[in-house]
Order: sequence, then structure tokens, then C-alpha cells
Amino acid sequence: MAHSLAKMYVHVVFSTKHRLPVLLEEWRGQLFGVFIGIARHIGCPALAVGGVADHVHLLLLWSRTISVAEGVGKIKSATSAWLNKSGRLPAAFHWQNGYGAFSIGQSEVRGITEYIRKQPEHHRTQSFENELREWLRRYEIEWDERYVWD
Repeated sequence: MAHSLAKMYVHVVFSTKHRLPVLLEEWRGQLFGVFIGIARHIGCPALAVGGVADHVHLLLLWSRTISVAEGVGKIKSATSAWLNKSGRLPAAFHWQNGYGAFSIGQSEVRGITEYIRKQPEHHRTQSFENELREWLRRYEIEWDERYVWD
């Protein structure tokens, strides 16, 4: 095959350091816009961005030329820098060290997009911790509670 062709959807989720609820609703939309710009810049256009005060979800059309670790690292680094330069927070901002990344099939895109957009409603009844545990179970990923929450 002369060309390399790929279409991969990745659902990425990560929280603020220690899950501190610092992503305020009044400017969260601007932050989501920064996520969209950075994702486009690295070649992984965002199909949906959402979240609440302590974590974010991204649905990205992943590039075939960048690893998930490299892409998520660039996204987290750039958005963290934007938050720290913005003056919106009284102390230095950090994302948690890790992240969750889950493959999504074409048929799931609409449902995951809606799920991400409805994060505030979803988290009226479920914590981030329980949400992530659910995703890890669904994808049969083993984890150690001592190392998931930083």
C-alpha cells in the first residue's frame, strides 16, 4: 500500500492534580477552546471537549503520526501553561500525572460526544473516581488504587 491510512478515535480523560475543583464554570469554556486549538495543532482534531471543576474529557480523531503519550503530554503541557499564564488561579496549576485513553469505534462517536458534552449533569450523581473506575472496568484495564489518584 503506497499510502498510510488510519482513522482512530481516542477518548482521553484526566483530572487536576489531587482532583482539586479549580476549573471554574465561568471560564471553563475558554479552556475548552484552548484544548481544541492545541489538539488541532498536533494533528488530532477534537470532536468533543467537556468536563467539570476537577477533570476533563476529550474525544479526538487521533493522528497516525503521534503516539498517545506524546499527544496527551503536549495537550496537558500547553493547557497547563495557558492556565498558569492566565492569572485565573491563585496558585500554580498542574494536571494529574497520568491519564486514561480509550479507543472508540466509529459507531460510538455520537454517544461518547453526547456523554462528554453532558459532564456537568452526569457528575451530579457520580464522582470522577467512580466514573474512571467504570471506564477501566469496561475496557478491562487492571489498575492499582495507590497509583491512579495523584
